[in-house]
Order: sequence, then structure tokens, then C-alpha cells
Amino acid sequence: MEPKDVALRLVTEQFPAARAAWLGGSVVRGNASPTSDLDITVLLDGPPAPMRKSLEYGGWPVELFVHTEKSLAHFSGKDQDRRQPTMMRLVGESVVLLDTDGSGVRLQEACLAEVAAGPKPLTSTELDLLRYTITNLLDDLSDATGDERTAIASILWQDAARLLLTGARHWSGTGKGLLREVVAYDKAHGTDHAQALMHGVRTDDNTLAEAVDRILAAHGGRLFDGFELAADV
Repeated sequence: MEPKDVALRLVTEQFPAARAAWLGGSVVRGNASPTSDLDITVLLDGPPAPMRKSLEYGGWPVELFVHTEKSLAHFSGKDQDRRQPTMMRLVGESVVLLDTDGSGVRLQEACLAEVAAGPKPLTSTELDLLRYTITNLLDDLSDATGDERTAIASILWQDAARLLLTGARHWSGTGKGLLREVVAYDKAHGTDHAQALMHGVRTDDNTLAEAVDRILAAHGGRLFDGFELAADV
């Protein structure tokens, strides 16, 4: 069966009181792999929402996200705080499976608008902390070899990518999602940060530091002397 048909059957069987449901993720974006799952979000008025569940259904692995409007708003807010629009994209960039009262299209459009608006800008404290953290990693990288260099590089490219993206009010991500966001940024801005960062991670020379310094330069460069962070206790 087609992914949409499987997803709709699951929703109607297991959530007969659903107000709306959406199919999102890679099968909708068109970049699904043989191990991709069905990301299904269901809207209810109450219990068992909010909850999430992983299961096998119709020959597919399924990630099921069951929400009320209140919990959708809550987790979208958490996405805003971490600048990673997971929930907003699951609903916004989706196929509407079910819409009994107009909430399916209404919430889809609202989430799309939030994604399009981008994340809130970094505060000066957040920016300084990122610069300071990346500066320390660059110092560690400068004399690291072997497995230590690999460990540092694997963290450094991700922190640098987050600075690149969130510093420009572009959404961030994790894992392969973070790399895809950098690729999207490069496509929009005519840059080559993704290629430079990945080449630097693979190459045991100074190319990673050069790629990271290029990102830092747009935000004031490296930061150590004078960095200060107040504790909130």
C-alpha cells in the first residue's frame, strides 16, 4: 500500500475520535530511504494525547505523535527555543490525512508560517557562548591527533554549523538534519560551508579550522579574552 493509505488506515483504526492527522517526514519530502519510517501526527481533544509511540504497521515502521492543540503549541514553542522546527515541520510540511473540522488545514498553514518566519535571533549571551565554545574546540583541535582529533572534529563542525545557521536566523538541526540545513543555507546563499566542513572533518590538516574561522569571522571571530557568563542560581 502507498504510505498515505497505510497512514490513514492506522489513524482511522486506532484513533476514531481524531480531529485531524498529518503524514510528514521523508516520505512526503521525497528523500525516503529503505529504512525510512512514517511520521504521523494525530490531533485529539484529550487523552491519550499527548503521547508518542513507535510501532510497526502495514509493513512500515511508524513514529506516531499524538497531540492536543495545547500540546502542539507547547512542543512548537520548545522547537522555537532550540531553533529546530521538528514539530512545526511534521505538521506544516505534510500531507493532510484527515480533517474533520478544518483544524487540519488551519494548523498546517500556521506551522508552515512559523517555519517560513525562521527562528528568533541569538541573544548576545548565546552568541558569545557559541563563539567561546568553538574557540576552545579550535584550540583543542590544533594539537590533537588520532582518535582525539576525530572526537573533537565531530563536535566542532556541528557547533560551527549551528553558529552559521542560527546566527543568520536559519533553522538548525541534529545529525544528518543539521548537515541538510547547512546544504540548504549554501544553496540559498551561494556558499560552500557544508562541503568545507565535511572536507575538514575527513582531512587531517588545517582545513577544518579554516572553515570554522570563516564562519566565526562573520560573528566577531574567536572569543576567549573577556568572555564572561553569569550564573543563574
